[in-house]
Amino acid sequence: MKTDAQALPAKIGLIAATHEHQAIIANLLQLYAHDFSEFHEVDLGEDGRFTYHDLPLYWSEANRFPFLVTADGKLAGFVLVKETHGGEDQKSWDMAEFFVLRSHRRMGLGTDVAHRVWRLFPGPWQVRVMEANEAGRSFWERSIAAFTGLPVASERAKKDGHTWHIFSFVSSLPLVS
Repeated sequence: MKTDAQALPAKIGLIAATHEHQAIIANLLQLYAHDFSEFHEVDLGEDGRFTYHDLPLYWSEANRFPFLVTADGKLAGFVLVKETHGGEDQKSWDMAEFFVLRSHRRMGLGTDVAHRVWRLFPGPWQVRVMEANEAGRSFWERSIAAFTGLPVASERAKKDGHTWHIFSFVSSLPLVS
């Protein structure tokens, strides 16, 4: 049972990020990269900041979509979605990056946001999580199962010396407000 301190915020926002929001997402990426450095080697630049080279592409390429997440009107995280193409020109959506501030975790906000994103982009989806990130893997398993109503299985893949779990599913649900 959740306490008042753990209750879902009254209003959760998923806001399409404009170019003016790029600096905000860049700042949030510092927190995300710091969290992620527990599982994956992430180097600091000489300026003491983590670098995410692909961030500007979210405002210059048509197949990338940045979002800010808010809880009761305050920043709570970000989501970066991109469209990918597999074999035989098969299109799918990729949850490239997903971050919720620690103070908003374990209360349903992340699941709510993930479900909203999946409804915005119907079709095949892929969500990747490092095997070492047990909390992340558990979150994605629960969120995807709740969304699809089906048991969730992942494929394991090795890349750059790390094992990843890749979840694949299809979103055919329309956005419901």
